[in-house]
Amino acid sequence: MNGGTTGRGRRIVLWRHGQTSWNVERRFQGTTDIDLTETGVAQARRAARLLAALKPHAIVASDLRRARDTAAELATVTGLKVTTHPALRETYAGEWQGLTHEEIAGRFGEQYAAWKRGEPVRRGGGELETEVADRAAPVVLDHAGRLPDGGTLVVVSHGGTIRTTIGRLLGLESRSWEALGGLTNCCWSVLGEGARGWRLLEHNAGSLPEPVLGDDD
Repeated sequence: MNGGTTGRGRRIVLWRHGQTSWNVERRFQGTTDIDLTETGVAQARRAARLLAALKPHAIVASDLRRARDTAAELATVTGLKVTTHPALRETYAGEWQGLTHEEIAGRFGEQYAAWKRGEPVRRGGGELETEVADRAAPVVLDHAGRLPDGGTLVVVSHGGTIRTTIGRLLGLESRSWEALGGLTNCCWSVLGEGARGWRLLEHNAGSLPEPVLGDDD
């Protein structure tokens, strides 16, 4: 699934939602619909002002409130409409949802340990990471495919979903996806379209991309 569009110079900005109370408490959110905190709203407003400078052509977001409300801040400063899609939701984590990492380790010790070892695990009976990529990546590629040459798409989603989508669009094997570090609340990653498909240009960024000056541009 590397590539997927025919134009040149398109960009995909994958933007994680702002802070929630469950983020602070280190509770697994998954598909639970949690609101942004006041800090999360402020994060979204700050980031939106920066991302608006990229002059995005379209915004697509998870339909969960924390992503939708983050996207709304960018819509306010750009005048763009937000399209929401349930396929961009966070990984469904079944019985783990609502529990802290410590609670999960206590109740689901071997399953939690296997996940930490990088094994494919249905956390709490939920989704595999590959299944998340199966639902999310096609939506991202579909919206990217509607961009003009040189256009920018902003995808507002969740840390796990963003990581799996990046892995899929880069053509990486699923066991390597964990090599992509997590995203801080309201930070983003940028994929750029080149002659050989999508490339990771920025990861977990909180400032605007700068040109790559050197031999590997």
